[in-house]
Amino acid sequence: MADKEVKSIDQATLEMIEKAHQDGCSTVFDRADNMKPCPIGAEGSCCKNCAMGPCRVPMAKNKEETAEDHKKRKGVCGATVETIAARNFARMVAAGTSAHGDHARRVVELFHAVAEGKAPGYQIKDEQKLLQLALELGVKIGDRSNQEIARDIAEILREDFGRQEGQLSFIKRAPLKRQEIWRQNGVTPRGIDREVVETMHRTHMGVDQDYQSLIKQATRTALADGWGGSMVGTELQDVMFGTPSPVLSQINLGVLKEEDVNIIIHGHEPALAEMLAVVSQDPSIIAYAKTKGAKGINLVGMCCTANEILMRHGIPTGGNFLQQELAIVTGAVEAMIVDVQCIMQGLTDVAQCYHTKLITTDERAHITGSTFIHFDDLNAIEISKNIIKTAIDNFPNRHKNIRIPQVKSDMVAGFSHETITYLLGGMFRASYRPLNDNIINGRIRGVAGVVGCNNARVTHDDLHVTLVKELIKNDVLVLQTGCSAMATAKAGLMVPEASKFAGEGLASVCETVGIPPVLHLGACVDNCRILTAATAMVKEGGLGDDLSDLPVAGCAPEWMSEKAVAIGHYFVASGVYTVFGVTWPTVGSKEVTDYLFKDIENSYGGMWDFEMDPYKMAQKMIAHIDKKRKALGIDKARERVLYDMAMRRDLEK
Repeated sequence: MADKEVKSIDQATLEMIEKAHQDGCSTVFDRADNMKPCPIGAEGSCCKNCAMGPCRVPMAKNKEETAEDHKKRKGVCGATVETIAARNFARMVAAGTSAHGDHARRVVELFHAVAEGKAPGYQIKDEQKLLQLALELGVKIGDRSNQEIARDIAEILREDFGRQEGQLSFIKRAPLKRQEIWRQNGVTPRGIDREVVETMHRTHMGVDQDYQSLIKQATRTALADGWGGSMVGTELQDVMFGTPSPVLSQINLGVLKEEDVNIIIHGHEPALAEMLAVVSQDPSIIAYAKTKGAKGINLVGMCCTANEILMRHGIPTGGNFLQQELAIVTGAVEAMIVDVQCIMQGLTDVAQCYHTKLITTDERAHITGSTFIHFDDLNAIEISKNIIKTAIDNFPNRHKNIRIPQVKSDMVAGFSHETITYLLGGMFRASYRPLNDNIINGRIRGVAGVVGCNNARVTHDDLHVTLVKELIKNDVLVLQTGCSAMATAKAGLMVPEASKFAGEGLASVCETVGIPPVLHLGACVDNCRILTAATAMVKEGGLGDDLSDLPVAGCAPEWMSEKAVAIGHYFVASGVYTVFGVTWPTVGSKEVTDYLFKDIENSYGGMWDFEMDPYKMAQKMIAHIDKKRKALGIDKARERVLYDMAMRRDLEK
């Protein structure tokens, strides 16, 4: 069994690891101890793309072997370590892009059904954003109904998936200089599906065998995620389910309730979660729960679905990725309902140790040993009622072995782009000007996006929390999404009182505006909100004319998912310095790694980096921010001068 003391910094997690041991139930932490990572695969030096392999071309393991000896190692087909590492990296990007793209496709399909009046229970909640999208996409408004406008928007965005030529609809949102950089490098994405398919083709045995060419296609594919699939998904979800605004809620396993039917919704697509949030409040459903001896129904989120319903409904969050099994270990969960992405197959084994039902709902994600209830957007209300009743019927089957950690933290979430502009400037002067001004005057040193997953190979939540505390202490405003956001929320960094951990300058701005120094922007698909915010900073003026000019940096300290690689690469391709922790998938090739960590900056203005120590991560990010401040000429305080009329006339000459 895993040594709980080194597995997490979160008290609720440690308590449930101990309980799992007592109950004889194996979790992800135990499996991580028993299954060591393959050192060759971890460095990207293994190719299994044809049946002549797998071929292994690992780095030198002894002093006698030189770099030249390593370069002589080739796969059976003659593939070099550079080709193998680049292929593996590109395939990770393609997989991550396909995950977000397929998510977005389902959102577009639902949006079109809502426009056609075929999806009872769903509606257009943000009319203003709908009309803004219509203007942006060239959809006629006039005296047309919202449904007619929505149908046209859905049809335009649906074309982005299979588009063969031209560019994605939201590419024009990027700063003009950035768009030109993409055109010059030949990486402007066409259709989302086209880029994924082409990447898979190029990485097939015997096709593209030049590492720079492979990385170029990976770049175009990643951009199809950040400025395509993810952005489409986020925008349409806001229109249908409501654009997030600040909401107070709670997080950690302590939000479970012993007297209630506890239902955990886990996954990534919000259509199911949205309807469960509504149906769980139905008086007849609550009355049914009481007939089974429960006091009520307690819906709790897990992983990125948690972020979706947290931001829009204030529904409490049970925890992040590595806590999904531990929620069941409490013995108090009647059902865990899942859709797609980041769902451990080990949940079935853990559920068998207790009374919990694992309910799968998506045709794309069956799990052996689970109960499958197909969720159909066109009959969402009735299916949601059936799912909740299944959970209620399981309440009397509870064992006596219930132990809910009394650990939870307050948090404020829901900082969408629209909310941030409103908080900074009000309804009539909404803008990023106050943010830009405070970066220019030095109160805020810069902005960091800290995102990504948890990884059982490092201490749960530790890298996230340590890094973020170090950044805000040095006056760096932090934007977060996904499981990373949950880690710092549990540590108490997402409430206004957390300004006490921030530097004097950042704290003064946060206290004035009334925001925490760490802002929760949503689920992992919502990383595009960070792109939107960065673009708004450029357009506001004073901080350069491209995303690469901004004093910003990105980081995924505990990443584990291929989606994280796609996200990181679309930030790099958009001009942002991006650091990953835990491991790096191309270290088996010095040439490919050097290209990603150094040379790629010459083409795109952004580059990758890798660092395992959170303090060193912070130092690297701050050093980059300071370099950008110096380039902008805002690294030193300037004396304020009151201009007289003569000085003003000189300015006009």
